[in-house]
This record gives sequence, C-alpha cells and structure tokens, in this order.
Amino acid sequence: MKDPFELNVKSLMALYELFPTEKACIKHLENIYWKGNPVSPFDKTSKVYKLKNGQYRCKNTGRNFNVRTLTMFAQTRVSLRKWFVAIWFVVNHKAGISSYQLARNIGVTQKTAWYMLHKIRAQMYLANENPLENEVEIDETLVGGKNKNRHKDKKVPHSQGRSHKDKTPVVGMIQRNGLMNAKATDDTTAHTLSALIREFIHPKAVIYTDENSAYDQIGKEYERWFVDHSKKLYSYDNITTNRIEGAWTHFKRAVMGTYRHIPKKNLQKYVDEFVFRYNLRENSNSDKFHCFLCCSDGRITYKEIKSEQWIELRENRPSLY
Repeated sequence: MKDPFELNVKSLMALYELFPTEKACIKHLENIYWKGNPVSPFDKTSKVYKLKNGQYRCKNTGRNFNVRTLTMFAQTRVSLRKWFVAIWFVVNHKAGISSYQLARNIGVTQKTAWYMLHKIRAQMYLANENPLENEVEIDETLVGGKNKNRHKDKKVPHSQGRSHKDKTPVVGMIQRNGLMNAKATDDTTAHTLSALIREFIHPKAVIYTDENSAYDQIGKEYERWFVDHSKKLYSYDNITTNRIEGAWTHFKRAVMGTYRHIPKKNLQKYVDEFVFRYNLRENSNSDKFHCFLCCSDGRITYKEIKSEQWIELRENRPSLY
C-alpha cells in the first residue's frame, strides 16, 4: 500500500491528475482511514466482509458501510472530486475563499458551497487546541463593522477603544517559534482571559501582553511582561506582542477582503479556519491537503450547522494543564 502522503498534490492541476475519477478519491480515503484494511465505523473490533456492490458489511452489527460512512463526506450528493477541490482551496488560499467563488469554481449552487465550506471549517478546530509553553504572546482583536462607516442612525454610542458593544472579541495566543490558538469570546474580562490562559498555557510559561488591566489577575499566577501601547511602546528587549499582532493583520485581511460579514454565531468556525492555515503556513500545499483529510473526525449535518450543535464537540473539555 502506497503512503497517501507520497502523492504530491502541489497544485490544483496535480489534484485533477491524481484524482481523475470518483474511484480514485475513494481509494485515497481508504488508504488514509483504513491503511489497507477496512474497519467498521460501527464496531472497530468487528470482522468486515466486502460486498459485490463496493460496500462492506460489519459482522457484529450487520450494517453496511463504505469509507464515507460517519465521516464529513457521508450522505452527500456532491462528488468526492468536488470535495477534494473545495478542501484544497480552503487550506491553501491565504485569505480564504467565499461561498460564491467556490460555487463558480466547482459548479455547484452558492447554498451548496456555503454548506461545504462550513463542513470543512467544522473539522478544523483540532488545529486550534494546542498546548502552549515557554514564551507565549497574547492579544485580543475585535471583529465587526467600524462605527465611522455606519449611517448616523445606526451608529453605536460609546463603542470606541476596547468596547465590544457592536463587535465580537477574539483572543489569540502564540507560542514563540510555535503554534497559535484563538477563541471568540463574549467579553474580555479578567475572568474570561484568565480561564483561556489556564486552559491552554503551561503554568510555568512566560506570557507577554499589552497594558490591558484585565491581565493583572492572571499576572499573579504567571510570569507576565507587558508593553504599554498607550505610551507608544511596541517592543523593547524581548518584550513584545508583535507576533500575535502580525497574525491579526492576516486574519483581518480575510475578514474584510473575502468574507466581509461574519455572523457572531459562526465566527469561531472562521477563526478555526484561519488558525489551521496559520499553524501549517510552513507546510507545502500537498501536506496541508493531506493533513486536513487525516484530521477530519466525524460527520456534521446541515441541521447541526444551522443549530450550532457542532459547538458541543468542544464544550466541557478539560484543561490541557
């Protein structure tokens, strides 16, 4: 059996050449998920029989299945070839791709493209659950329209500075020379920031923030250094938050240039998408494509996406430390 990572999907043309048929896509997924030996998604210990129609049967449960059963590709009318193209676009476009553009590129309706993009994003959260240690930079950004661009009847009073009356905060954490995590939150209070830091950052790590007093509480538990932006200070010696601020620059380009408007209830999925690409930015196009296929971990239905049930995958998770 050939290692699926040996298939070099370095370009869109290479993708078309490597997967010219639906059968080639199915074979690739079987190599990734089963490594040559079919495994029942209903009972991994069960013996499996191959049927004449290309499906398999789980002996212990008596149920039929194929490589798409109980995965993100289950019960979809969209061909795997189109799914592969959509995944390649999402993981490799630095600023993301809109549902309208994807619909034109692969020949589906905008509604179908929107659904596909959200199913893809729903699988990306695993790249946004990293334990961080050593030196970690922390900063928040706000996502939402600018007050100065609103009609006078729609302006929100007292929404300047750190106010999030009309915006949604996103808290980001980057380990220097390491990975990034980012989470959309309801607020940026000391309680919220402290909880996120305890969840993802090792207790012996050194944290770097700005002068925001909301970090004072956690500064009693962690070694903390900060730069005072109010005094026009942005970096001195080793004390800086330039890395996380640079990441926000790329994130905002995607928000303003590609997506324009992101509903608050969907924001975390877009953040997960950005963090996935950011953490794999040094990897080749081919590796990013294969990493996604290897890490996708379950079926997400249209009803679940619309009702936000996908968030339950991450609720009540224990701290990493």
